[in-house]
Amino acid sequence: MFLLPAIDILGGRAVRLAKGDYAQVTVYNEDPVAQARAFEAAGAAWLHVVDLDGAKSGNPDNVEVIERILAATNLKVEVGGGVRSMAAVERLMAAGVTRVVLGTALVRDPAFAREAVAAYGGSALVAGIDAKGGEVAVSGWCEGSGITAHELARRMAAVGYEHLVYTDIARDGMQTGLDPQAYVLMHEAFGHPVVASGGVASVADVERLAPVAHAVEGIIAGRAIYEGTLTVEEGVAACAAASGE
Repeated sequence: MFLLPAIDILGGRAVRLAKGDYAQVTVYNEDPVAQARAFEAAGAAWLHVVDLDGAKSGNPDNVEVIERILAATNLKVEVGGGVRSMAAVERLMAAGVTRVVLGTALVRDPAFAREAVAAYGGSALVAGIDAKGGEVAVSGWCEGSGITAHELARRMAAVGYEHLVYTDIARDGMQTGLDPQAYVLMHEAFGHPVVASGGVASVADVERLAPVAHAVEGIIAGRAIYEGTLTVEEGVAACAAASGE
């Protein structure tokens, strides 16, 4: 199990939204590259980046910022937000991204979702499933999709996806704590360990996932790190301990 500190990019700055609401923005760093360097210096090996501008526009608007992060660090970078075309996937892969997350496209354009995983393989593509009340949300969490998170997970596994980020929107950016059972159920539906996202408040939340470490590949943390209730060092150590390392 590993920690993925999160950088959400909006207007070229590192921010966090509360419950995915673009009207509730907190700016944490004017320079996402400096933030990524700080995470690496604190011991992170992975970084989770969300292009919030792209999530709304459907275009990877902040690719240049992501390219600068990749050039300035040795982090393994997972990127999502606005990835709705093969051209977007190709540009991110060419930049050196380790994994590309598809979200809205999984529902809106399943043919593209299949084409991308066929071209790059299930280890390089991630199914990004964001849910509210069990229903998948799309378009920067602005709309419901009419499909359950577990059903979409089963579909993505069937076409070859090996990684999945599951975000509980009601908890995201709220530091309300994780629900371990939600990730166990998602793991059962998907058939592979999943990345947990949404609600991490402290190292206790990371430790709470230790008994279900078989179901959880990684943990994304954002606001808790920025607000100082979880340090990268604590998170990395707790993930290693949960994995028996």
